[in-house]
This record gives sequence, structure tokens and C-alpha cells, in this order.
Amino acid sequence: MAVAALPFARLSLVETSNPSAVSSPWKSTSRSIRSSDSFAITPLTHVSSKGFSFSQVTRRPLIVVAAAPPKKKKVDSAIKRARQAEKRRTYNKARKSEIHTRMKKVFVAIEGLRKEASPSVEMLTPIEALIGEAFSTIDKAVKVGTLHQNTGARRKSRLSRAKRTVEIQLGWYTPSTAAAV
Repeated sequence: MAVAALPFARLSLVETSNPSAVSSPWKSTSRSIRSSDSFAITPLTHVSSKGFSFSQVTRRPLIVVAAAPPKKKKVDSAIKRARQAEKRRTYNKARKSEIHTRMKKVFVAIEGLRKEASPSVEMLTPIEALIGEAFSTIDKAVKVGTLHQNTGARRKSRLSRAKRTVEIQLGWYTPSTAAAV
């Protein structure tokens, strides 16, 4: 094949279709080689490793497949992420604000109990209800992911510690010392 290709290096192939009225999808074509020197070999249809072959070659038709453009443009992921982040930010801010509000209510109630002239144990019941609501709100925020688990535990500890401090000051609670084992 290398021997046959070298002498025709400057030649170009020209295709002509056969003008026959055949309804077959395979159309036969004949090729001829032309050069600038008007040298032509007709019909050269197939070159094999054994030499030239003058048999007719049938070619398959060219089929072009193109995908249809998408019907609707997808939303840009950066725009979608920004929209989602804004929605989550406002949701998380509302949760945190609720936590701060409930904690402040507990601290204000504890401070009012501390300043009371003659406090009683029954006055502690509404404070315990407020602490329970604050704990519930903190636990929900931790479950959803607004607060980290350690942050939630720290906030609940602050509330419990404030209540225990008031109970110790008013003499309603005496901490027990841990016995050495």
C-alpha cells in the first residue's frame, strides 16, 4: 500500500455519484484520480494490500443526528444556592432570636424572684415552665441544625445554673458534696 500511495501523493480524489434511479439506500459511486498534469486513471475504486482492485464499491449513506436544544434553560446553580442561603439565613435568624427571647424571659423572671421581699417556693413554678419552653426551643434548633449541639448544651446549662444559683441564695437548695470512694 505504501508503494501505491507514493506516486499519487499529489493527486486528489474526486467523487461522482452514479445517476441511476435506484431506490436502494446504498448508492454506488465511481472515483477517478485527477492531478494538475491531466493524468487520470478511471475507475480506481479500491486499493488493497495486494494491489489495485477494479470492483465496484458501495458506500453507506451519511446520517447526521443532532440533539434538540433543551426546552427550558436550567436555573444557574449559583443563583439557586444564593436564594436558598438567604431563605435559610432568615429561618435560622428567627430561631436564634426566639432562643434569645426565651432565655431573656427566664433571666428576667429569676432576677425578679431574687429581688422579691418574701419569695416562696411556689414562685419558682412559672420560672420552671419558662425554662422548659426555652429548653424545647433550644433542642429544636439543635435538631434542625441552627445551633451546634455543644452550643445548645451550653445555653441550657446557663439557664439551669441561674435557677440553681437563686435556689441556693434563697436557701431552697443545698448542694450535696460528692463522697470520696
